[in-house]
Amino acid sequence: MWIARRLLFSAGLRGHYGLLSRTTGSLPEVKPRYLQCTCCWRSRITIAGFDALNGTLSSELCSDDKTTLDTLYTPEQRVVILQLLNNATESELATIKLLRGRKSVNILDYRSRHGPFKNLESVINVPLVKHKSAVIVFNSILNPPEKKEKRKTKIQLARFTRPEIDRGVLEDANSIVSIICGTNKVAWTHMDRAFTVLDWQQQECNSFMKGTYMASSYLDDIAYAVSLIPAADFFIVEKPGISAQNTSLFPVMAHLRTVEAMLFALLAQRHEVGDSPRVLNMMRLSVGRHFGLIVGESRTSGAQVVRQMMTESVTKKASRVTFPHDLLVKYRNAFQMGSRNRGEEMCDALLQAVAFYELLGD
Repeated sequence: MWIARRLLFSAGLRGHYGLLSRTTGSLPEVKPRYLQCTCCWRSRITIAGFDALNGTLSSELCSDDKTTLDTLYTPEQRVVILQLLNNATESELATIKLLRGRKSVNILDYRSRHGPFKNLESVINVPLVKHKSAVIVFNSILNPPEKKEKRKTKIQLARFTRPEIDRGVLEDANSIVSIICGTNKVAWTHMDRAFTVLDWQQQECNSFMKGTYMASSYLDDIAYAVSLIPAADFFIVEKPGISAQNTSLFPVMAHLRTVEAMLFALLAQRHEVGDSPRVLNMMRLSVGRHFGLIVGESRTSGAQVVRQMMTESVTKKASRVTFPHDLLVKYRNAFQMGSRNRGEEMCDALLQAVAFYELLGD
């Protein structure tokens, strides 16, 4: 018992006077606080007492290097960089490496709030733009990547027509005439770039697919139809998708190819060697895919799509196609289901014209 009391007494002395006790004049208790890295102005780092800075902070960020972005470039280079950053639009900024997306928006917002950038160092004040990324941006401005001219040329060509023609030439056209050849008629739609129907009709050709083929009879009917077709910048003739392997359809294919060749010859009479073609082909399947009319390997009727366009022209302020009032009255009952003559050629001529302009705008 005496030994137990002695041990407890010794433990009490150690608790009062030992290293674990707080003696008079010792340092006050410390509380967690924040230190700020004044060199790089990074985020605050939590420490307690006299511990060192967090080991994750790189020594490079706290170096004494006083080099600024402006000292990395010559005066002439700084002028070029600032000129672009202070005047470029959002789309132009997005073409520069590392400035796609939110960064280009932040640059425009910074310019509107603080005015133009006065020096290169001020660019890192833009959110998401840091020192390293700013250097990459500046170098990209001074040394833009070379453009691949061959790829650009392919993009500029309108690939949904044949022969291929520069897209810019087609975009300059004020109007086109879309032409469809049937087994007994030729139909066309004259449309301008604003999707306004200027003319829409068809011409019966009584000599087509009857009796013995007579070139002179075909030529008379086609020439008369061509005389009714209005003038336009381009004539788009449908290219049927009939396979030569289907022997049962060979007479129809021969007929359509003959009419197509005569149309090309008559419509391009004033075409001179070296000029851009004014008569073009457009694949029937391409138009069908554009309007979702392909079922399996065949194209279905587009009459319902045309009726919807005609209805929207009256009921909507911003319709897909604009029809003159007289044409709406004339053809309001022409494309009904079950009708003996639904005017499929006229429907196809209209859809081909719409597809031409919409594919050109993609």
